[in-house]
Amino acid sequence: MSGGRLLRRLAMVLALLAAAISAQAGPAVAEADKPVVTGARVAGDESRTRFVLDMDRQVTPVISGLPSPYRLIIDLPEVTFSLPADAGKEGRGLVGDWRFGLFATGKSRVVMDLTGPVKVDKTFFLPAVDDQPARLVVDLVRSSAKDFDAFVESSKVKKSAQVTKPAPKSDRLTDPKEKDKPLIVLDPGHGGIDSGATGVHGALEKAIVLDFANLLKAKLDESGLYTVELTRDDDTFVPLSRRVEIGHELEADLFISIHADSVRRGQKFARGATVYTISDKASDQLSEDLAVSENMSDVIAGVDLDEEPTDVTDILLDLARRETRSFSVYFARSLVSELESAVRLINNPHRSAGFRVLKAHDVPSVLVELGYLSNEHDEKLLISDEWRERMASAMTEAVHGFFRPRLARQQEAPSQ
Repeated sequence: MSGGRLLRRLAMVLALLAAAISAQAGPAVAEADKPVVTGARVAGDESRTRFVLDMDRQVTPVISGLPSPYRLIIDLPEVTFSLPADAGKEGRGLVGDWRFGLFATGKSRVVMDLTGPVKVDKTFFLPAVDDQPARLVVDLVRSSAKDFDAFVESSKVKKSAQVTKPAPKSDRLTDPKEKDKPLIVLDPGHGGIDSGATGVHGALEKAIVLDFANLLKAKLDESGLYTVELTRDDDTFVPLSRRVEIGHELEADLFISIHADSVRRGQKFARGATVYTISDKASDQLSEDLAVSENMSDVIAGVDLDEEPTDVTDILLDLARRETRSFSVYFARSLVSELESAVRLINNPHRSAGFRVLKAHDVPSVLVELGYLSNEHDEKLLISDEWRERMASAMTEAVHGFFRPRLARQQEAPSQ
């Protein structure tokens, strides 16, 4: 082993030891205090289905429903899910499939995709006995669309009465009134209950894009030229509209959403980085498919879309959108130019579609597909430190180019 490699290996070991020592002081205790879900299963048939969670202690669930498509939501206090990675991929009876994860700070969630309208017949906890864990049991029976709609409405009242809404993310971020540098919002896609795409060899999109966003933030911070914020800095779900709101509330000068999706059609051929801007009509079928998939993020996480704000039609807003889209396209083209010499790009790398996360009327916004996890070659690159460094460096240079005129004006201002 070379001397340089030995030093790097030693540095990594020391870093891991330091992290382990610091973790003993607090975070490990907090993790141990969380209830643990140790098992889950679905049993039954199309007329009656039972869903069971094995837990190390009893908690109080809040159960609600959502239509279009039919979903059942089980909200829990924040728990640790000690379940196999493929848990929930297959359902049974009235449950098509289900997923789980952190939904917000202090709150975990299970979302079931139902095969049709159901009624929650019984919900109860079985206490732990001898070597048997405590069990949360939810019994479902087939119902009518009318009765399910009534359940949805009644469960909304129950949720608002029992579930405390976490503080908005922006309460913990930069006050826009205090910023004296261009403010950039990096938006790692998915998170928490929404894992995003899964690679050919098991890489998770939500983890890849968060790691990359942190790397890009570090490079931008190193320049000292910008204030950089993340829409999420941990494995937490953030609704699409909330991501847009964060950029708006912080009066961001640039919004970069970071993804690494999978494609169903032409998955062997779709590879390479892509830069997307918003448009009312998709530039091609791949872009349309990806926008549809990305816009389903809230549905996957069990967000009530009826509570989402509607678009406002206004002449001044429309003019602002047009100007913002022009800046978005300008940055996208500059970004593609920088990426061309650094990483592999897809054919026609600047594309467009109706991505909801890019709909801020006052913040230039782009969505960057680092690569496609449905392609095993891209998946290998996405977890490569060397590739990630090149990608992050190229994106940093594109940001410098985008803000260079403004930074030059700021430097000249004091002398005038």
